Amino acid sequence: MTTSISRAGLSINAPLTAEYDAILTEQACALLVELTREFRPALKQLLAKRQQVQQRYDAGELPDFLADTANIRRSDWRVAAIPADLQDRRVEITGPVDRKMIINALNADVKVFMADFEDSQAPSWAGVIEGQINLRDANLGTISYTDPQNGKQYALKDDPALLIARVRGLHLWEKHLLIDGEQIPGGLMDFALYFLHNYQTRLSNGTGVYYYVPKLQSHLEAKWWDDVFRYTELKFAQPVGTVRATVLIETLPAVFEMDEILYMLRDHIVALNCGRWDYIFSYIKTLKNHADRVLPDRQVVTMKQPFLNAYSRLLVKTCHKRGALAMGGMAAFIPAKDAEQNAAILAKVTADKELEASNGHDGTWVAHPGLAATANAVFDKYLAGGKQNQLDVSREEDEEISAAQLLEPCDGERTEEGMRTNIRVALQYIAAWISGKGCVPIYGLMEDAATAEISRTSIWQWIKHGKSLSNGKLITKALFASMLEEEAKVVKAEVGEATWAEQNFDRAQTLLLDITTSDQLVDFLTLPAYQLLD
Repeated sequence: MTTSISRAGLSINAPLTAEYDAILTEQACALLVELTREFRPALKQLLAKRQQVQQRYDAGELPDFLADTANIRRSDWRVAAIPADLQDRRVEITGPVDRKMIINALNADVKVFMADFEDSQAPSWAGVIEGQINLRDANLGTISYTDPQNGKQYALKDDPALLIARVRGLHLWEKHLLIDGEQIPGGLMDFALYFLHNYQTRLSNGTGVYYYVPKLQSHLEAKWWDDVFRYTELKFAQPVGTVRATVLIETLPAVFEMDEILYMLRDHIVALNCGRWDYIFSYIKTLKNHADRVLPDRQVVTMKQPFLNAYSRLLVKTCHKRGALAMGGMAAFIPAKDAEQNAAILAKVTADKELEASNGHDGTWVAHPGLAATANAVFDKYLAGGKQNQLDVSREEDEEISAAQLLEPCDGERTEEGMRTNIRVALQYIAAWISGKGCVPIYGLMEDAATAEISRTSIWQWIKHGKSLSNGKLITKALFASMLEEEAKVVKAEVGEATWAEQNFDRAQTLLLDITTSDQLVDFLTLPAYQLLD
């Protein structure tokens, strides 16, 4: 074991084991060096471009459809044909690249498992590298796990779900790996290692190398990923289209460039996905200086709200016009042991999936295997008669969806109960994240980073614009700090003193206070939190 070595020009500043060496081989390190030197400069320019665009929004401009790409939106073109094993994605389950969770997800009654290096995975060194080991073994069909607590054994069943890997967003870097003295892009690392260690296995099994790509903000970023895909396919002498991607539309700027994103990735893309929780977070962040677009309690910001329903319908219409699938969003509920409570949960999931299916979505997400049957029942009804998807639902008769509809804020109260819930959820999630866990059950929901982001940015924006709670209390930094102290005591009583100490709650409380009372909104809580992660 060593903590600092150089391999093929890659500086590795983290512990290595024999298993880790099997991932960070000489060939793998050389690939990371080559791809980083080729694509990191352009990525830095794209991230700088994000800041320039945001400065315009901060100064009062609103997002809109781009004038200089109108020809792409007007032209008649379609994406490459969707591979056979990606045609039916009616229910997908998501989760981190934890070994036991991978097995349970692949064995669930779903079509696809999205193995996540992003929002439901805290990118600790062990988590990232062991995640690659786990996915390699899953693709080989050899993955197994024995629970050290009770000896229970886990193994793959016959005919597991299709595996798709989600890489980290473009804003995230890998601090343990340096090339030419600088960190490498986290998403590029995830992409390259997964491709290298799995493309031959997957091709021999008659499939391709499939990815989810998160948090794009423009078609230029989509073009960057397309360049990465093409470069890698050429390097390994594989045909264009070996790599296939589903792009999450989970930022407000991206919803205005869906045609362009599909076009830039047209030889590699198969679908867009409504990443609705991150989309709400992005709405707050993008419009943070706009006092007339402040959202209410997050609990009332559902897909029934006009601006979110417009986003869903526009995504379906855009995708189906171009021959791509339109995936729906996440049901984050966890089944309850109490029969009455569970019936209420399943009724909510059914209503949510009915809305998606009736809008024309081709499939949806669940966070727990116990919700698969409910989601399947809804989509089975819409896909009766042997249909695999709803590509025949064009929505061409719909009225044109305008920028104003996509930007319209929703009505609703800002309640003290809602604010306190936001604080408790954000505190518990951040504590779990900096302890190495990115997928966290909190109050009956399976939470990932998006929920914590909504929780803390909502409060930040309420403070900035001097909003009041429904009981008349003015929302200030002092009020937030006081509530945080009070709710921290509630959480400590809920989790116990030992768990509070073990899971970094004190550090999480300090971080939550700092980022929520900062004069400038912190782009992603995972950026400062990553500095606290091993």
